[in-house]
Amino acid sequence: MIRVGTRGSKLAMAQSRLVADELARVSGEEVELVRIKTTGDGSSAPVAQLGVGVFVNQLREELERETIDIAVHSYKDLPTAQPDHLVVSVPGRADPRDVLIAAEDRALAELPDGARIGTGSPRRMAQLRALGRGFDCVPIRGNIDTRIGRVGRDLDAVVLASAGLSRAGREGEVSEFLDPLVMLPAPAQGALAVECRKADKTSARISSMLNDRYSQAAVAAERGLLERLEAGCSAPVAALADVSEGSSPGQIDLYLRGAAFAVDGSAFERLSTTATLTDAAEADPAAEAAAVGRALAGDLLNNGAEQLLKSDL
Repeated sequence: MIRVGTRGSKLAMAQSRLVADELARVSGEEVELVRIKTTGDGSSAPVAQLGVGVFVNQLREELERETIDIAVHSYKDLPTAQPDHLVVSVPGRADPRDVLIAAEDRALAELPDGARIGTGSPRRMAQLRALGRGFDCVPIRGNIDTRIGRVGRDLDAVVLASAGLSRAGREGEVSEFLDPLVMLPAPAQGALAVECRKADKTSARISSMLNDRYSQAAVAAERGLLERLEAGCSAPVAALADVSEGSSPGQIDLYLRGAAFAVDGSAFERLSTTATLTDAAEADPAAEAAAVGRALAGDLLNNGAEQLLKSDL
């Protein structure tokens, strides 16, 4: 029996069930989902006020107590500092883009200036405000049903993650998939983290069978940037890495975009870079990718990103 810890929300249960089914397939073992209530689940306060790790800490505590064998997280919720005694695998990543769900199925360009758009993310608010259309960004929290239910009532639209809607079976309600040139995603958005104790060799081996090296490298690059900026998961920081098979055997091509914003949208810094990673049995492309992310973050800081992030504290 493999015990998989998960938050109890509808979305968390849906994505954890996908992981559990894969674990059962690759291991041949019976898998049980264990619901765990986290600090974030019991509060309606904005995530930025609750702090980093608010959806993660209780799951990790249950891992350490050995009441569960594996924990499933939305990777973007994880603090950038990874505990040495825990190991993470990354299944194939879902669509990392943000999406718009709007009244009358309108696209972003079709919304009126000053439209009320719901999102609890400072990153999304900053990019919406940077468009210069006077959008009224309304802080919202709650599950997918609650957020979508406000569209056409007190909100003209909401912005959500594509991956969450897809895993919840509600991608048919999307009005527009937002181009990363307009709305650059959060680091690790669309990726899941399958975490277990490093000392638990059986769970670690089974979890590693779900790992996708391309998704792992992409997430490592984005989180390397986030770590170097010393910004948490709710900071107005965005990053997106595209990875593909390299032009030569044993290589991975990486294209990384990163940005930092003033929450009011008045200023931002955007940069991109490319790199070739080594994809061989003895290599660690994720570590190489993280170094690329940290280097791009250094360039952002040199261009003034530190002042932008400090202004939002």
